[in-house]
Parts: sequence; C-alpha cells; structure tokens
Amino acid sequence: MSGCLDQFSCDINWDLKRNAIASCISSALFFMGWWLMIDTAAIYTPVGQWNNVYIVVTVCGTIAMFMVNAVSNSQIRGESFNESILGTKGSRLWLMLGFVFSFASLVAALWIMFADYVLVTGDHPTWPGVALFFHNFLIFMASLIYKFGRTEELWG
Repeated sequence: MSGCLDQFSCDINWDLKRNAIASCISSALFFMGWWLMIDTAAIYTPVGQWNNVYIVVTVCGTIAMFMVNAVSNSQIRGESFNESILGTKGSRLWLMLGFVFSFASLVAALWIMFADYVLVTGDHPTWPGVALFFHNFLIFMASLIYKFGRTEELWG
C-alpha cells in the first residue's frame, strides 16, 4: 500500500508563488470578515439585537490593517535606500501603532461580545457578538498573513 502514490510526482515550487498565495488567502479572509459584518448588520435589527455603532470597531481594525501593511520590512530593518521623513524609528513607531489598533479592535470586539451578548440574561441572540469578534479576528489574521506571508526580495 505504500507504493500507491509513487507514480505521481508533485513538482510544485511554492517559493515562487508565495506572494500570490499569501495575497489570495489574506484577501479571502478580509472579504469573509467584512461579509460577516455586513450580513450580521443586515439580519439583526438595531432594536435590542444589534447596534450599528459596532461597525466602528471593524473600521478601526481595517485602518489598522492598512497601517501595518503600509510599512515595508526593509524600512523597519533600516535597509531601504530612502529614509523618508521619520526614518527607521518612525516606521517602527507606525507599525507599533498599527498593531496597537489591531489588538485594541480585537479587545473591543471581545468586550462587546461578553458585555452585550454573553453575560446578559434573558432570551436574546448571542450570534451578533460572536460574529463581531470573529470578523475582527479574520481581519487581524488577514493583516498578519499579508504582512508576514509575503517576501520582498524576489530578485535580490
């Protein structure tokens, strides 16, 4: 039985497709996160089940994703040819602020989930709170995969 797959060869070079794979996975996670947000806001009514102010948490997570991915790894390491206005320290500070906003949006979504949906007694749906945390988590994972899943030095 061990020789069943000996005739099949798997000659896929994943290193050449790393940027494309990371970008596709990241964009799929980002789309699923926002789709969950829009779907939850459309299904649950704003009276007692859902508050449309919760969209602010997702917008902050999305802005944090753009902040994290706006800085290249060569700028953080100090290897870029142009130092820009703030230099290496400024790019590291910008990256740190992006991660702070990302974690703050995750903590805010978790807080809203427990405060407004899990710990409240009575007959009410808990899925909007879970969806709020889950789509912020998907956006956070998309940000991490897009930042650290790609390579910059393809021809170097």
